Amino acid sequence: MNLKSIDARKAQSLVEAGAVLIDVREACEFDRERIPGSLPHPMSEMRDGKPVTSNSSKFIFLCATGARTNANSPALAGCTDCDAYVLEGGLSAWKPAGLPIERQERKPISILRQALMVAGVLAIADFVLGTYVAPAWHLLSLLVGCGLLFSGSTNFCPMAFFVSLLPWNRNRPQLPGTTGIGQFG
Repeated sequence: MNLKSIDARKAQSLVEAGAVLIDVREACEFDRERIPGSLPHPMSEMRDGKPVTSNSSKFIFLCATGARTNANSPALAGCTDCDAYVLEGGLSAWKPAGLPIERQERKPISILRQALMVAGVLAIADFVLGTYVAPAWHLLSLLVGCGLLFSGSTNFCPMAFFVSLLPWNRNRPQLPGTTGIGQFG
């Protein structure tokens, strides 16, 4: 069973009437930016069968863009026994509607985004070094490409693993059973 999609204004009306916003993004995403009053309940916990509980008779599930909640709509419906909805467009639709957002700019960006930034820097370095220093540097893009292919096919990202070892990421809580890119599905 798929959940009904509602827009940001309708969601705000339901929240004012007592509905609860359930944010299915992972902890690092939630910590950095969220809707005031929303409750964190990462999708990885719901995949483990953890039910969503509250005194409310209505839930509104949201993620960053709506893609995660729409893709997992049947699983989300199974996590609750009350009326539940999906916020159409997620947080990306909430902001342009002029609705309130809490931001913590000083929180580190997600491991996935850091790994993607490293991949981008390596691709630029490959171009510059391969063009101006020695053509053998173009092998760097082969290495990065193979790593991305491996990550996509196994749901484990070695680059994300190494990025997670950097000093500013060491004290982050890790979700059980998740590594690298796999925690952002």
